[in-house]
Amino acid sequence: MNEAQRVAKELRERGANGEIREFSAPVPTAAAAAEQLGCEVGAIANSLVFAIDGEPLLVVTSGAHRVDTGLVAALLGVGKRKVRRASPEFVSETTGQQVGGVAPLGHGKPLRTLIDVRLGEHDVVWAGGGDEYTMFATDFDELVRLTDGLAAQVGA
Repeated sequence: MNEAQRVAKELRERGANGEIREFSAPVPTAAAAAEQLGCEVGAIANSLVFAIDGEPLLVVTSGAHRVDTGLVAALLGVGKRKVRRASPEFVSETTGQQVGGVAPLGHGKPLRTLIDVRLGEHDVVWAGGGDEYTMFATDFDELVRLTDGLAAQVGA
C-alpha cells in the first residue's frame, strides 16, 4: 500500500466526507494545487513539519501565508529558536511521506498538530493526500477533528 492509499484508508476509517482527487502531474506547492483545483491558494492546507528539540510538530497552514515561528513558539511556551523547519529526512522519517505531498494524517502515529484558523475562511479546504499527486477535500471543522489538532493563529 502506498502513502496515498494509506491516507485514503485512514480518511474512510475516520468518516471523512470529502472527495479524493488524483492528478496526472505533481502538485507539490499550494500555488500548483490551487491552479489545478481552480480554488484560492488560501484554501490549500499545507502540512508543514517542524522540529522542537527533536520532537515533530505538524502545522497545517493556509497556502496564503507563512508560518510565524514566533507565534507558534509563544503558543507552545518555548523559545522562538526552538521551533525549526524540519529537514526532508526528518519529515520522511516522522510521517512516512515526502515533502510536497505530506498529508495532515496517515503518519503511522499521531503528531502534535496545529491547524491554522485562517483555513476556516473557506467552505472547502484541500489538503495533501500523502504524495505529490493526491489531494482531498475537507472543511475546517473536519480537518481539526481528523487530526485531533488545535486550531490556532500560526501566521500573518
